[in-house]
Amino acid sequence: MAVGSRVAGVLPLAGATVAAAALAGVAVFSVHQAGCADPGHYVQRGDGQMELVGSCVDPAQLPPAQERKDQQAPAKPALNELTNSDPLP
Repeated sequence: MAVGSRVAGVLPLAGATVAAAALAGVAVFSVHQAGCADPGHYVQRGDGQMELVGSCVDPAQLPPAQERKDQQAPAKPALNELTNSDPLP
């Protein structure tokens, strides 16, 4: 009886391990088949922004960024008797 409960407890762990190994194998295979010679790298610019340099991404194939026309002003923080602080200017 104890052996049956041990086997029943190990089966989900073994199944999850096999599934994780299979998914990792598929990911490695997919990356290997991508055929990209330059994977690219990130470089930090002077203003603190990160920029992807190189890579197989063709900027001409990316959709243009849409400008938001309905942008709202940032909300002021809520103050009440629990905050015990003065309102911000």
